[in-house]
Parts: sequence; C-alpha cells; structure tokens
Amino acid sequence: MRIRPPRRSWPLAIAASGALVLSGCAQFEDSAAPQSWEPAPELTPRAGPQPDLPEANTEGMPSEPPAEQSEVPPPDGCTDFDKAVIATCLDIVSAVAALPSDGSTVSALAGQRKSGHVYLVGLDTEQVEYAQLDVDAGGDGGLTGLALSPTYAEDGLAYAYITTPTDNRVVRFAQGQAAKPVLTGIPKGQTGNAGALLTDETGALLVATGDAGDPSASTDPKSLAGKVLRVTPGGEPAEDNPSPGSPVLASGLHSPGGLCKTTDGSRLWVTDRGADKDSLYRVEPGKELNVPAWTWPDKPGVSGCADWTDVLAVATSEKGNVQNLPLSEDGSIGGEPQITMDGTNGTSYGKLGGLDPVTADVAVAGTINKDGGDPVSSDDRVVLVVRQPASGSGRD
Repeated sequence: MRIRPPRRSWPLAIAASGALVLSGCAQFEDSAAPQSWEPAPELTPRAGPQPDLPEANTEGMPSEPPAEQSEVPPPDGCTDFDKAVIATCLDIVSAVAALPSDGSTVSALAGQRKSGHVYLVGLDTEQVEYAQLDVDAGGDGGLTGLALSPTYAEDGLAYAYITTPTDNRVVRFAQGQAAKPVLTGIPKGQTGNAGALLTDETGALLVATGDAGDPSASTDPKSLAGKVLRVTPGGEPAEDNPSPGSPVLASGLHSPGGLCKTTDGSRLWVTDRGADKDSLYRVEPGKELNVPAWTWPDKPGVSGCADWTDVLAVATSEKGNVQNLPLSEDGSIGGEPQITMDGTNGTSYGKLGGLDPVTADVAVAGTINKDGGDPVSSDDRVVLVVRQPASGSGRD
C-alpha cells in the first residue's frame, strides 16, 4: 500500500548507531508459573496546525517559523501544508523510530497501535507499508513501542512491543517479513499493557513494561510486569545486569510512556502514568523506581521523551503539548517545564504519542488524535519537533 504525501525537501544530518549481532529468542514466565528461559517457538477538514516551531540552531532547518500562520492553508484531505508534517492519514501513531540517513532528508518507521501496521515515512518520500504485525489492541494494548537495530543500515531489522491474545511481547521484523518473537510471556491485563523500547550503547535492548493492571506485580522480582528490562537481541538477560540471570534493570512502573537516554548512555529516563500522577524517573540499575525526578499531578499523559543534554523533552497524550524540563550539569531537573507545541507557545498537533530523536536538535513524533482526540483531515500524522533551548521555564 502506497500513500503519496506532499513532496518537499528539508535537509537534516542524522547520526547512525553502533554495531549489534542478532540471535534467537527467549521466554520469561510470570510469577504464576515456574520460571524458566525457553525459545519462544470521512473526517471533516478543519483549520489545521500552523508552522510555529520553537527556535533552534539546527543545521539545514530554519531557526524561524517558515511562514506566518495566516499564510498556511488548512489541510486538504491527506495533504498537509505544514512543513513540519512528514506523514499524514495514518491511524493512531503510538510509536515512532527515526531511521539512519544520508543527511539529505529525515525518515522514520511509524507504528499504528490498533492495526499493527508499520509504515516507512519521511520528507520527500512515499509512505510505504513496511510490516504488518498481529496485535490485540484491546484496552491500551496493541503496538506501543518501536526501536531499530543499531545495525539497521545493514540488516534492516526493527523491534516492536506488542500485545497478543495471550501476552505482551517483543518481536523483531524486517520489511515485508513475518515478525519473530524475541521476548514473550510479559503479563497481559485489562489495562497496563503499553510498553516502550530502546537500545543502549552496548547494543542491549531496553524494554519498559506495564503492570498489567496489578500494581503489586511491579515490585515482584519474579514477574516481568512493571519493569525496565535489559536483554540481549535474542531476549536473554544481558550481561552486567544487577542480578545475574535476571533481565530486570529496575522495578516500579505502572503504564510506561517512553524511554530515552543521552547519546553516550550516561543517563536513562522512563516516563510513567500512575493512578494519581504522571512521573519521570531516572533509571538507576538495581534501584526501585520510587523517587521520581519530576511529577505531574494534573496527569498530562506523559509519553515519548528525548534527552538533549540541557533539556529533557516529554511529549504528552492528554494535554497535547511538549514539556521541556531544564537539566542541570549533573542531570537533575533544574526547574519547571517550559510548555511548547500547545497552540500558544508553538503549533499544536493535538495528542502526541511516541517521540524519537533524529539529531541533537530535532525529533520525530506521532499523533494519536484518532484515539479520543479532535482529528483534522490529515490525521494521524508524523511531525518534526525542534529542541527548545533551556532559556526559561513556565507552567500552564
């Protein structure tokens, strides 16, 4: 299936990742069973958003909005005239993964939560169906996480966090090929099924899992629920984990929205949506996630994030904005978040799901407006997010 978006060019430089060797798959059962590792055999168009990106000195990208708001027409069906929009007419883009590039354009994989379709999208490119994953989208489940193999440029492999009729799991896939299980047996519930993925600087796979609706499971060392896991590309516990033979890196999650880290891996973060507040945690191997680095009592629906050294950007699915938290030199939160992409401070694209950095100043994000939002004719979309300089703070 091919969908042709409007063509345009916006050069960007994108850094590729390091090396990784792929292998088999593994299973870790929940505490209810013996523990063992085994191979796992017509929307109406309305006025659309206008280009009012926060300023940033990004090579190849203008540091000023490309046009006045009145100069940009609203979307016309699937054609969106906002230059920050790189893909249109998708369905609930809950996960994105930025691709390596030759520096002349930007592209990404975009995953649809309910259908399990993954599309290859980008500037000046066609939207091409990349893969079809079998998912169970009941409740908050489905396809909720994507990450690339660090050797994607050579092997074309990607990972996805998905919900099936029996469990939550991590699978790997290549374009046009059936997915293969990597890590299975992650508990499934009526809620708490969303997950997030990331690869670290060693090539290990980081997996944030929900508590499957059972808060006590998040602190149960025998359960994969409510954890940040660190596994090999084949799903086995990674070396140097806090407990040898265990995939658990940290415990205490409920409904994770995203994982992000610095380029060198010196800082790792996870966002989490709890019953009474949303939280941001700095992940420390072997430590419980019980002291948040920042909390949001108003529960904006924290989702994907990006660590840009002096600013930590957190996308939100309920407030539909980006929360830019200033970072101190030691990595601690230095003040209240500066709110952008909320319609007042920059263009609003509505509810935001996954977020993944492309460069040191730019990220791609997916919108989830068809999931209880207010979609325009070109929704759901993949959009560019520009880093907000840490030059002030404020909270709506």
